[in-house]
Amino acid sequence: MHDRTPHHPAPGLASDSGEPLAGGLKQRHLTMLGLGGVIGAGLFVGSGAGIALAGPGIVVSYLIAGALAMCVMRMLGEMSTAMPASGSFSVHAERALGRWAGFSVGWLYWFLLVVVLAVEATGAAQIANGWLPSVPQWAWVLVFMVVFTGANLAAVKNFGEFEFYFAALKVFAIVAFLVLGLLAVFGVLPDTSPAGLDNLTGEGGFLPNGWQGVTSGVLAVIFAFGGLEVVTIAAAESDDPVRSVARAVRSAVVRILFFYVGSMAVIVAVLPWTAQKAGLSPYVTVLDAIGIPSAGQIMNIVVFVALLSALNANLYGSSRMVFSLAERGEAPKALLKVGGAGVPRRAVLASVAFGFVSVLLNLKWPDSVFLYMLNAVGAVLLFVWAMIAVSQLRLRPRIERETPERLVLRMWLFPGLTWVTLAAMGTVFVLMLADDTARPQLLWSLGATALVLVVAGVRELRARRG
Repeated sequence: MHDRTPHHPAPGLASDSGEPLAGGLKQRHLTMLGLGGVIGAGLFVGSGAGIALAGPGIVVSYLIAGALAMCVMRMLGEMSTAMPASGSFSVHAERALGRWAGFSVGWLYWFLLVVVLAVEATGAAQIANGWLPSVPQWAWVLVFMVVFTGANLAAVKNFGEFEFYFAALKVFAIVAFLVLGLLAVFGVLPDTSPAGLDNLTGEGGFLPNGWQGVTSGVLAVIFAFGGLEVVTIAAAESDDPVRSVARAVRSAVVRILFFYVGSMAVIVAVLPWTAQKAGLSPYVTVLDAIGIPSAGQIMNIVVFVALLSALNANLYGSSRMVFSLAERGEAPKALLKVGGAGVPRRAVLASVAFGFVSVLLNLKWPDSVFLYMLNAVGAVLLFVWAMIAVSQLRLRPRIERETPERLVLRMWLFPGLTWVTLAAMGTVFVLMLADDTARPQLLWSLGATALVLVVAGVRELRARRG
């Protein structure tokens, strides 16, 4: 192992980040990471809550949330193709707004990933414990954490291989579900009659709870789109970062429409929305209804893989984010140690160590200490997205002025659509504040964000005085 000196981005945009990571991710890794990144446990399990709120109107909820996510990814893609960096939006925020912005966004996103990592490890352990009750839940958590720590400590291509096969299984599962669902809608499957569009307009109509139900559905599903950002972090370690990011972002529209909106349309078309059962995945309900044997166990396997995939991706993303912070002098310099395979091993170990702490808190105090931590990061994703939009508003004119040849991917209808996206995120904040269920999460997240901003401000003042 050898030390690397931190790199401070030059004021101009023509210089790259110069990060000493070896790379090794191939285009197929990033393609499947992009595909799998939008298919998580939140889609397979959490979508049921959205259907209960919006009925068939959940399709509109996913369209709205998906449009917001697509705009954010387009903005991020524009900046990341012009300035590839493993710190991604944290680096962009620093270049656009100053050190305080890069510090705040980077640390908040790192905290978000390592806390959510505990939820994923615990969820996967609960499923595994159901299969093998003789092995305690904590032992499964330990196994998962050790395995994926090992994968992330080795060459980055190991992370890519894990994600490639995990994502391939998830993509296969969702495609198979869509095919079976469409066959059921048209009455092609045995013992099924054509459902047509009757279920979309029955049981209270397409919007049984009105537009209020649709907006509540947006709040329930919008955070399921988190994770798309990891593609731009990973692309910095690929052979061709610019092309990799451009391909991933350009295909985001198809992926979101196909996987999210398409599957929701199938679910509410096959069965009346009132047939969904609380606490049960709507995918399981549909598969049971069309006669697929052992549907519950099949979906358990898919959700299990989705959780492990997210755990692996979040450990990777958190380690690269904290490494980028250290490289810019915003985290301890000790985290800059890089192994022979070009992997920031201390950054990986620091991230997994906090992840272990989060898991222990989740196992010991799931309804108190860990719940407060989870609430503290619940709405942080919206803050990150807002900073991406603000950064793009600031950087786009500078890129056009200084290095226009780097704008190989452009935000649609700039700057108007960027402002509309920011306004939409502001609306989501207001809706969360007005919603009794979402309000505590928003307030805790605002408190965590304010704390980090205060620390960033103090550091800025000390730096100026120094």
